[in-house]
Amino acid sequence: MRLGTLTFLFAIFGGSAALAKDPATITWKKTVLDKKFRSEGCAIADVNKDGKMDVLVGEFWYEAPDWKRHEMQKPGEYGDGLGGYSKVFACWAEDLNADGFPDLIVVGFPGEPAYWLENPKGKGTAEDGKPMHWAKHEIWYSACNETPLYQDLMGDGKKVLVMGYQPKGAKTDGNDGQMAYFTPDPKDPNATWIAHPLSDPATKKASAGSNRFSHGLGIGDVNGDKKLDVMTSGGWWEQPEKADGKTPWKFHATTFNDNFADMFAFDVDGDGVADVLGTSAHKYGIWWYKQRPGKDGGESGFEKKELFKDLLSETHAAHFQDIDGDGQKDLITGKRWWSHGRGEPGSDKPAIIYWFRVTKGKDGIASFTPNVIDDDSGIGTQFVVQDMNGDGLLDVIVSNKKGVSVILQQRK
Repeated sequence: MRLGTLTFLFAIFGGSAALAKDPATITWKKTVLDKKFRSEGCAIADVNKDGKMDVLVGEFWYEAPDWKRHEMQKPGEYGDGLGGYSKVFACWAEDLNADGFPDLIVVGFPGEPAYWLENPKGKGTAEDGKPMHWAKHEIWYSACNETPLYQDLMGDGKKVLVMGYQPKGAKTDGNDGQMAYFTPDPKDPNATWIAHPLSDPATKKASAGSNRFSHGLGIGDVNGDKKLDVMTSGGWWEQPEKADGKTPWKFHATTFNDNFADMFAFDVDGDGVADVLGTSAHKYGIWWYKQRPGKDGGESGFEKKELFKDLLSETHAAHFQDIDGDGQKDLITGKRWWSHGRGEPGSDKPAIIYWFRVTKGKDGIASFTPNVIDDDSGIGTQFVVQDMNGDGLLDVIVSNKKGVSVILQQRK
């Protein structure tokens, strides 16, 4: 069944791409590259330098335009996802050894090592006809938090890997974690990356967001100082005026919803102060938290506001990008199909993906209008919103228990 675009408008208080004046002119064309459960994260890049964007899912890459599948490392068999998980939770493409070919950063099952796979200069098969496996280089021995991020945190044009980790020899309960951002060793691209602390080393309990299965992570300017901060479900770390990469950042403890997925700093109510927008990793719910200044210069507080209480569940990943080209970022999210098998609310509802058009009135208050992208694919723990075919429109690429799909934005 194909669901039509929802036409209702949800107002908060009761009420890159080419511009699309009417969201109804935006349509989506899906191509299924693989029907098997391969991963819950993906990336796109021109692997073989032929001018076409390919899709990478950690254990395979799919060569455009015919989507021939090439093995990158020995793959696992994950069945239909009801009884287990894949070994790839997030992927990002980046030329890490400066050879002109994009490599692949992979975060595997929470708590396991993060690593990067070295592109064999676009080759899909070896001379003997066997799969051309990509050389594997460890980034860090422990990758914690189910929403790791690879973004330009410092504003210098260089992306860093943001996540938690457990110290070596830590207890298996995962309560010794620390938050950090990681950068490659400038002297040796194959070496273990360098950890830059965000939090103090844990003593009696883990730093917020650093448990093996922590939920909730985001990067945004929370306090309006034009520097990007790091948000978690338990509070946020304030980027200092001059970060030295060695000194932990100031932490502001705040209790958000502990079931957050991706988090975004965005002024929802037009009061000039950033609020926090987020989605529920496993339950129902899309919400925002209104930031209220503290009394007498004290810590700000955050008050929960419901956006869509029961529209869809298991929104384990999200993006905040301008889909319709009107200059205002929109929210893109969907259902992570069978995130815990059939153990979560609404687990067997359609594997739907939405983009929520954001508009602001003269009073600065944001409204969110949900529009369906697809109703039989869903998202994983991480997915891609990027221009796949060079037409200036943002597309959606997913890999999850429904398979691997490219969903191209089109205009009537």
